[in-house]
Amino acid sequence: MNPKNVDRRTFFEATFAGAALACTASGADSPQLPRPAETRKGDMLYREFGKTGQTVSVLGVGGSHIGQVQSDDLAIKIVRTAIDRGVNFMDNSWDYNNGNGQDEIKMGKALRDGYRQKVFLMTKVDGRTKDLAAQQLDQSLQRLGTDHVELLQFHEVIRMEDPDRFFAEGGALEAFLNARKAGKIRYIGFTGHKDPAIHLRMLSLAKEKGFHFDAVLFPSNVMDWSFRSFVHQVMPVALQEGIAVQTMKPMGGKFILESKTVTPAECLQYALSQPTSVVIHGMDKMEYLEQSLDVVKNFKPLTQQQIEALAAKAKPAAMTGKFELFKTTNHFDSTAKNPSWLG
Repeated sequence: MNPKNVDRRTFFEATFAGAALACTASGADSPQLPRPAETRKGDMLYREFGKTGQTVSVLGVGGSHIGQVQSDDLAIKIVRTAIDRGVNFMDNSWDYNNGNGQDEIKMGKALRDGYRQKVFLMTKVDGRTKDLAAQQLDQSLQRLGTDHVELLQFHEVIRMEDPDRFFAEGGALEAFLNARKAGKIRYIGFTGHKDPAIHLRMLSLAKEKGFHFDAVLFPSNVMDWSFRSFVHQVMPVALQEGIAVQTMKPMGGKFILESKTVTPAECLQYALSQPTSVVIHGMDKMEYLEQSLDVVKNFKPLTQQQIEALAAKAKPAAMTGKFELFKTTNHFDSTAKNPSWLG
């Protein structure tokens, strides 16, 4: 039997199994979906992070937007205010903002003076080869001003061949495992925003290789509910396998708001109501941070009926594909614009 046919069959079996599970296990109130344990401390909510034993704030600071803040002082103020108010999850990536490094440099400055010890720090690398992934990680650590991150993620899994490159001989996984052995990272995850089928292929191949991802990151918003849905197709599989779920793009990089179908608060309430451990959100102004903190302070999970009503309101716009550009265009695909970053 052709091994490629076996891989293909395994992939589609996993895809259909995930889709079938989603039909019976989607939504915030479904008993079939394991929900991370949740605790409130003051005005902040915290949830368990998969099988890691870690607990993270439900709101995470998006690193890309920190890199876009013009003033270092303001960037530092946003990050430190978030931490002082209970946020402990920090997102970043080697390649944000066209690879200029400002996102990691500014966050690194903010994490001085004892703030580094208060957070769960995550970054991502693009390198598909062992050597390039290791090189990018070392650059990220230098920029962030730390000798380790809690979580390193294989970034932009947006092509069907990306899982193969990760697990290949001399591929990025070897760099990740070496980094974990050296104490540079604690946990391993992957990210992507293009198509749930690609995430499912990564999870299927990992299972075939006997490898367990600690975490996974994908978009979750009111339009994703109806269009190429990560929440329906990927989230059930990840949760059943004990993989920590992180979600991003609750407002689709502002484009969902431009549809005039939902408000910023509704976008966050929807994302927080899903069984994710953390919602990573870009906040490049103090007012955006304050608004987000206020949503978390007063948060009560939406009912299944409320979730479906929000999704229904957004569905006509969602089905056009015009507002989740990360799925339908290369607008958010940094590695498509810079293929040399892949190696």
